[in-house]
Amino acid sequence: MPLELVFNPLFGASEIHWLDQALNSIASNFSEGSFFNQVFNLRAMIALALVSLTCGAVGSMVVGSRMAFFSDALAHCAFAGVSLGYVVFELFILGARPKTEFWEWVTPMMVVFGVAVGAGIAYVRGKTGLASDTVIGVFFAFSLGFAAMLKNIINDRSVFSLEDFLFGDPLFVSSPEILYIAVLAVFTWVFLFFFYNRMVFSSFNGSLAMSRRYPVALLYYLFVILLALIVNLCLRYVGVLLINALLIVPAATAFNLGRNLREVFWMTVLLSVFVCIAGLGASWELQVRSGVRFGVSGTIVMLGVVLFFCSMVIGKFKTAS
Repeated sequence: MPLELVFNPLFGASEIHWLDQALNSIASNFSEGSFFNQVFNLRAMIALALVSLTCGAVGSMVVGSRMAFFSDALAHCAFAGVSLGYVVFELFILGARPKTEFWEWVTPMMVVFGVAVGAGIAYVRGKTGLASDTVIGVFFAFSLGFAAMLKNIINDRSVFSLEDFLFGDPLFVSSPEILYIAVLAVFTWVFLFFFYNRMVFSSFNGSLAMSRRYPVALLYYLFVILLALIVNLCLRYVGVLLINALLIVPAATAFNLGRNLREVFWMTVLLSVFVCIAGLGASWELQVRSGVRFGVSGTIVMLGVVLFFCSMVIGKFKTAS
């Protein structure tokens, strides 16, 4: 079922028009040519804020549970998911539907494939006793190999561009896509409200959690599925590069600065939002002043990495004191 059929009952044409109208009204209050006068900047800012809230909420758990390689593998496995979706769309759907509906049909396939890969990694790791990085490496190779096998079939760059998928460009996000991301952000925070403490406790001391009758395996699978949903839905709008960075870099920075898990969690969320908004603004200012268009995703990632290295220095001072 295409996404438009899923979301139209919630976000009909009038609601979408209302969002665009509101953004145009806000933009008209600022001087012509300024950052906030450009509607695409406002859309990108909202989209990045929502993505950063979503990734920041799970980032501390990803780093704290040593699942950084896992999230990276999920992001790269999306290449296989979208390749499979492209083949299905090209062979079975394209004749009856226009090319403009490509992502509406392919995104659910990509999400299902990502969830299946994530659950498969968790299952094989539990059944074989192999190290996590070994199992992830096997699935990583499978997904990239599958995508490479189908690479020559993907010959229509008007519906799918590998460069856009890898690097992304938040400036091209649309109003309906903002609403999809908002639904994902709300779902993520509601999910964590009910399960976060149990998942953190289970990841740090599984034996003690099982002694208290926590469903450790189920909690792990739920987190894997949540992570797969976040990765596969967000990377379409912000790219593989940025989704990986937002899941890992702000959390790593927060671990250098935070004194406990509560501080690390909220610091991760705030850092994620800050680097996204500041990176978007910095990219705009650099373009205005130099005339060279710097990639938004790359600027955000570089800002996040700079903050990480600064946190190493600050963290040493805190330890020394």
